[in-house]
Parts: sequence; structure tokens; C-alpha cells
Amino acid sequence: MANETGLENSVREHRVALGWSQEELAARAGISRAGLSAIEVGRLVPSVAASLAIASALGCRVEDLFRIAQGEGLSVDALAWLPPGEDEFRCHEVEIGGMRRLFPVEASPQGIIGHDGIVRSGQYRRTGMPEPEKTLIMATCDPAANLLGETLLRHSGVRLLSYRRSSRVALEMLRQGLVHVAGLHLAKATDPAVNASAVRSALGRGYTILRMANWEEGIAFQSGAEIPATVSKLRDKLRWVGREPGSGARQCLDELLEMQSPRSMMLAGDHQAVAAAVRNGWADAGICLKIVGAESSLKFRAVREEAYDVCFPTAFEHDPRIQALLQVSKSAGYRRLISELPGYDSKPMGELSRS
Repeated sequence: MANETGLENSVREHRVALGWSQEELAARAGISRAGLSAIEVGRLVPSVAASLAIASALGCRVEDLFRIAQGEGLSVDALAWLPPGEDEFRCHEVEIGGMRRLFPVEASPQGIIGHDGIVRSGQYRRTGMPEPEKTLIMATCDPAANLLGETLLRHSGVRLLSYRRSSRVALEMLRQGLVHVAGLHLAKATDPAVNASAVRSALGRGYTILRMANWEEGIAFQSGAEIPATVSKLRDKLRWVGREPGSGARQCLDELLEMQSPRSMMLAGDHQAVAAAVRNGWADAGICLKIVGAESSLKFRAVREEAYDVCFPTAFEHDPRIQALLQVSKSAGYRRLISELPGYDSKPMGELSRS
């Protein structure tokens, strides 16, 4: 049923989460069941007293339940980008830089995730109950981004949408205003200032850099395979799967092979795709993070330890979503969780610097 009031609400979602019937919530709030039903489906604007009573019964704030309907007028002009070759796709609604944008849903390590609306035949139609101001967009190749998302949602009610992109592409998306946060790992852990230099080069001044971890990157290969010890044999005897220029993994491979291209190399879009190519026998070896190789049942030879940072415009630092990210980076529980991942070191997590 269409919303007839111009007011959106999530009363039903809160009620169902508590396992209550309409009758039970109506009784607790002191209103009629018919009135509650009309409020839930958008036929009736509740009075201030009724709104306060419902929020009190549900144990939340009025603003958590009700908001002015927006976004129905969003068009495909609000798309952050257009998926190639697609005329029907799912979208998220996100506020970024004071504007509401539509972000196409992409494949996620979490499997199929929810959406806020659908673009079909050149028209956008909202189908969910989005909270654009509570959604944080990040571009990163960190395979543990879903753990960050779970923690943000649990502790702060912030939904994280993570788009898998290489370091340089993530920085470019941040420059274009398409994400709130960009992840990068272009620096060795012994010289983390290289990441700050990359941010200044790509974006200029006015950005804050937050250390999330140090991690191990190296060669993933099949159990039983022999990996040569010399650079020339590494370059000439192995079929490599690599990443595109501008990625941390490509930088690591170039360093390993002393800036000389391997005899044979296919390209993969992320760390997981590198591991899949090796596991399926399409390549002999590839550069990826230790955790990806380990959880793909591959052997791993470390090449270097890197500083993994995320950066955001300093102008965003008071945004509740960025504040939630900063708080999580300081939480003992999240730091412990990350430290338990193969190849991750969470001790430097939470360190801040400016570009």
C-alpha cells in the first residue's frame, strides 16, 4: 500500500523484532489496534502523544521510528555509476556530501545482501525502508570488511556498504565524492608514511588517515608446488595471477620481481579472485593477503608486512558514521577480533594522521 501521509515509519519492524503482535504494542502504548495498523501502513499520522507512547513502549526514540518521506523522487540521475549492460538492478540509498545518491548493489563476500530499491526501465522505485544518513560507503579490498560492518551495525546502528576496489581506485572514488571512506595498503609497515604520501598525491590536503591494521601479503600457491627462490625463476617459470596497476598486490609483485613483468600473467579483480585462480589451477601463484590464502587452503610465503589504512575527508570527522568508525577502531572487542585473523596485527589500529 502506498504511503498516504508523507511520513515514513519503522514501527512494524521494531514491533516484529520484539516478537509483539499489533494488539500487544497497541495495549502497551495505550492506543487502538486499528489506529496502530493505520500508522504502520502510512494511512495515519500519529499525534505527538501517540508517537511518544509508541516509542516509549518500544524502548527507542521517536526519531528512530518516524521520518519525513524522501527519496521517492530520486531518479537514475542520482546513480553514483551505471552498471555496464544492465537495465534492471538493485540499489542502496545513501546520503553523502549532503546529497542522496543511488549505489548499485554489487557482489559481496557476505553473499546476497538487501537493497533499498530497484531501477527498472530507466526508473527508480523504492521498495524498502532506507536510512541514508545511517549508511557508510567504503571502497576497500580488505576481505575482513564484513566484520567491520557487523561491528558497526551492532554497536552504532550504522550500515556499512563495502565496495571491493584496489587502493588507487578507492582513492579516486573518494576524490569524486562517491564514497565516505577509502582503504589503501601501498606502504610497508616499517614506512607507513607512504600511505599518507599516496593520499596527498591523489587527493591533496584535508584528509584524515586511520590505521586499521598491519597485515601480511605474499605468494599464494598450491600445496605440493615448488616455488623458486630466485627472481629470474619466479618470473619465468610460473604462471602468475596478478592485480591491476595501482593495487597494493601489484605493487608487492613488482617489488618481488624487481619491476620486471612475469612471462605469463592473468589479472584478477581482488584477493579472493587471485586465490580462486590458483586453487582452480588457472595459475601457479598469485599475490594476496595471508588470510585469503589460508582460508582458500593454499600455502603462503610472506613477501612483506603492509600498513592498511582508511582515509576520509577531515570535513566528515563529526559525521556520526565516521564517529562510529573511530569508536570501533578503539574498541577492545573489535581489536581482539581482528588480531585473531591470520596475518593481521591490530596493535596499531586507531592511530590517526592528516594528509
